[in-house]
Amino acid sequence: MAVTWNIGSLDTTVTVGSLSNVVKTVHWNATDQELVDSIQHSGYVNGCIDLAAPESSSFIAYDSLTQDTVIGWVKASLGTDKVTEIENKISAQITESKTPTEISGVPW
Repeated sequence: MAVTWNIGSLDTTVTVGSLSNVVKTVHWNATDQELVDSIQHSGYVNGCIDLAAPESSSFIAYDSLTQDTVIGWVKASLGTDKVTEIENKISAQITESKTPTEISGVPW
């Protein structure tokens, strides 16, 4: 399957110069799952990222933001290598769930 990126919440500053409701921090998560023999295996990474102050010329009003736009900001801020690392970590979690190398419990 493919990793799904979501935005949990945005922290904003009410006024920055002439701009209103400026997003300063994005809380995000990335997930994936795979169904094998009726068992759901999943992986999950979450985090937050502080954004650079926006340029007035490219500013998008808070009410006009979409999840896809903000996900684009997150991925651009993280960079391609970090996005790949996160998605690989999720894949590794799913692999570990399907074929565990450690087991917790008791024998009785």
